[in-house]
Amino acid sequence: MDYAPTMEDEWPALADGARAYVARYARGRDYHKVIRARLRKLCKRIESEAGPFGHRVLCDSAPVLEVELAVKAGIAWRGKHTLALSRDSGSWFFLGEIYTSLPLPPDSPAAEHCGTCERCIEICPTRAIRGPYRLDARRCISYLTIEHKSAIPEDLRPLIGNRVYGCDDCQLVCPWNRFARLTAEADFLPRNRLDRATLVELFAWSEEEFERRLRGSPIRRIGYERWLRNLAVGLGNAPTSPEVVAALRARENHSSALVREHVRWALARHARVAA
Repeated sequence: MDYAPTMEDEWPALADGARAYVARYARGRDYHKVIRARLRKLCKRIESEAGPFGHRVLCDSAPVLEVELAVKAGIAWRGKHTLALSRDSGSWFFLGEIYTSLPLPPDSPAAEHCGTCERCIEICPTRAIRGPYRLDARRCISYLTIEHKSAIPEDLRPLIGNRVYGCDDCQLVCPWNRFARLTAEADFLPRNRLDRATLVELFAWSEEEFERRLRGSPIRRIGYERWLRNLAVGLGNAPTSPEVVAALRARENHSSALVREHVRWALARHARVAA
């Protein structure tokens, strides 16, 4: 299911240190819920034709090798960045599955079409893509800003830039995304200005505001503490300004040790610039 709300050039946003960069897939409603709801509707349609059948719908919600299944189903091949790629949709799409008891004919596996291109490997800010089809999750910005629960390693913080939730760089340079299609799903359109908000603006959200604004968003699952952690790193990498320093000082004595550590790191960065 296509999810790109725009094919607008994202590089200016990544180059603007005052902006907060949120990966395209996370700017709207939580895709897990949207796609599972669609798959349940599809199951009802199948049931109306084939009769009752055993099934379970999934979308990144169980230990299922989704990309490998997509390859075997002929939907996509695995790109050198390890993501699913399609000749018709690039990589800006979600995968969903129906596990079923229905006897279905097997499909032919998809062929690989990356050729000699290694743009995704070359662009990775933290060199997390160690080679074709080899990803070191410990260095991946998407992992660090979403799945990683503790302090972000100091040597990687400057490389994260203003990416506060996920990273799209390897997809932005992929030639196959010239063929990607815009989403037709309104739920995937940006909410809460997540496509153009500043770091200072988002860092000012209270916990209540975080919960209220991001209800139904995939971002909400990382929690307010890690949200502030990520934003503190972004602010530490932002151009020094009174506004940025004031925002960080306002959180310098935050109740969370995790937030305090990243805020103090960010302030130390700006103090070195000022000196």
